[in-house]
Amino acid sequence: MPYAVGVFTFLLNNLGVQDVQFEELLTLEPDSLASLYPVYGVIFLFKYPTDTPYTSTDKPLDGTFDHDASERLWFAAQTIQNACGTQALLSVLMNRDEVDVGGPLREFREFTMALPQEFRGEALSNSELIRDVHNSFAKSSPFVDETQRTGGETEDAFHFIAYTPIDGTLYELDGLQPAPISHGACATDDFPTKVMEVLQRRIARYDLSEIRFNLMAMVRDRRIAAREIGDAEMLAREEQKRRDWQFENALRRHNFVGFAGAVLKGVVDMKLKEGGEGAYQKWVEDAKAKTRQRLESRKKGSGEDIEMEG
Repeated sequence: MPYAVGVFTFLLNNLGVQDVQFEELLTLEPDSLASLYPVYGVIFLFKYPTDTPYTSTDKPLDGTFDHDASERLWFAAQTIQNACGTQALLSVLMNRDEVDVGGPLREFREFTMALPQEFRGEALSNSELIRDVHNSFAKSSPFVDETQRTGGETEDAFHFIAYTPIDGTLYELDGLQPAPISHGACATDDFPTKVMEVLQRRIARYDLSEIRFNLMAMVRDRRIAAREIGDAEMLAREEQKRRDWQFENALRRHNFVGFAGAVLKGVVDMKLKEGGEGAYQKWVEDAKAKTRQRLESRKKGSGEDIEMEG
């Protein structure tokens, strides 16, 4: 999900957070995370297991439940679907005193800290600011498929969780779990090594063929470091990165149905002018054949792609 860092960074900005951004990590090497310091935490995306129980009231698969921790750190039960990314982001953000989260989020944190974790989740879902910002980054969905799937076919589900060091302990913050999960003592400087060890153990529980993971670090705005050291090239790269993110976010929200329809109409008209109905039907059948060939190639694992010709 290369677009996610841009979505999450501008989601932070729209929530009123200052001088924070996300960076995607392409490796589990601790040095890759340490090079981004100061780091406030990481957010991990993974395939949600549907063949085994995910939650347990006794003991997590790794680490230990710290039921008393939610009284001193911000942890909320997830009460709504399709918002785990925003909740994971807030799980890091609300526990970093050194980050300027802005007035509205600061007030929200102060208000919800007095509530039990399940009510914090309800308060989160009822926050107009958080709901509006979250929904503003939703993909455009011009089509709604109301048909029923057959044969027991189900779509893969994915889930975001957060890891951050708090008061000398590495915590896993997952709103679907009954409590924060402690992974032991962890000083700020040890965070890259400790969290990568936890993530490697987690990934090892999946089949070797599963590669759909994504790891993002919440860090200080990289433009600040560029200005501090006087690195004009780095500053230019970071500014360009944000312009690219803005463009990608705009595309993500845009409805391209009208554009696609106009392109398709133009192509059909061109084929009809070239050779009439026969040329059009031949073009359609050739495209179908090449699509089937491409799918068969992928099923066989050849990795080859078939070039589509006009």
